[in-house]
Amino acid sequence: MTSASDSFIEALPKAELHVHLEGTLEPALKIVLARRNGHAIQSMTEDDIRAGYVFDDLPSFLALYYEGVELLQTEQDFYDLCYAYLKKVASQNVLYTEMFFDPQLHTRRGIAFETVIKGISRARADAQRDFGIRSQLIMCFIREMSAESADETFTQALPYLSEIIGVGLDSDEKGNPPAKFAHVFRRAREAGLHVTMHCDIDQQNTHEHIRQALEDVGSERLDHGLNVLEKPELLQQARERHIPFTVCPFPNMAIRPGSNEKDIRALLDAGLTITINSDDPGYMQSVYMNEAMKMARDGAALTPEELVTISRNAFNAAWIGAEERRAYLDRLDTFARREGVAAIG
Repeated sequence: MTSASDSFIEALPKAELHVHLEGTLEPALKIVLARRNGHAIQSMTEDDIRAGYVFDDLPSFLALYYEGVELLQTEQDFYDLCYAYLKKVASQNVLYTEMFFDPQLHTRRGIAFETVIKGISRARADAQRDFGIRSQLIMCFIREMSAESADETFTQALPYLSEIIGVGLDSDEKGNPPAKFAHVFRRAREAGLHVTMHCDIDQQNTHEHIRQALEDVGSERLDHGLNVLEKPELLQQARERHIPFTVCPFPNMAIRPGSNEKDIRALLDAGLTITINSDDPGYMQSVYMNEAMKMARDGAALTPEELVTISRNAFNAAWIGAEERRAYLDRLDTFARREGVAAIG
């Protein structure tokens, strides 16, 4: 089998389903925000900031992530963050993206929910006008915060549900199972929102968390979720239900060095529906979609046919209407025919 070329990956029409907006905060924008808002890091260089990005597990990454969040204070800050991400990935042939955002990390600092959502929504509209990229929002709840806080956040979001397509669960998994948030996820489903769930790699009680996500909370997708491979009954359920997995090669590599070849190939060989995504590119050596797909290709020797299938999986897993999905798939099919390849499966 022949691996896909760089130029093939760069031209491939893509959808991204796992990216944290706050995690797209690049060092250059950090300095701009620090100067705007009088933060101490304004005198640092981009290289200084990047030199501090060292992590090897979820808690050490979250410490960096939460530190960066403090720089986001005004509606314009959130606008600049979102617009920069959308401009970047539009240049990489990302046609559509669903972006996680973490309102609790801002409201707990006294920033109004309205400030967050208005800045992001203006950027989404402007980016669609300027670059043709479509985007939607997934509101995540912070696992280490209380279920009551999640409920309060959902109530704050009610006037803005037209801007939100789904809800998710992220951050520190230890001692914070999906079942803790069953009530707020029930409210979300009743409001017509979709549900997804982070099941990060090699976390405490990870198999039970995957089970709860699939069976108790009704998650339609699994974010990360690689430990499903270790439990045949969960693997069978995910395969039979065609649960999409939003796989992110860079954090996989950071937590399990050298793992991408084994893990991504094992997911494919198990017949699971996988997508490739960036996760937190601002903190992960600017690995956006093209770079993430190249990492996946290099690790698992992905063929052009497999990459077309992975891209098709993402468009099929996206929370969009049939007409919009068909338009994206038509563009993918046109590309595949031009390149002389076809999706597998």
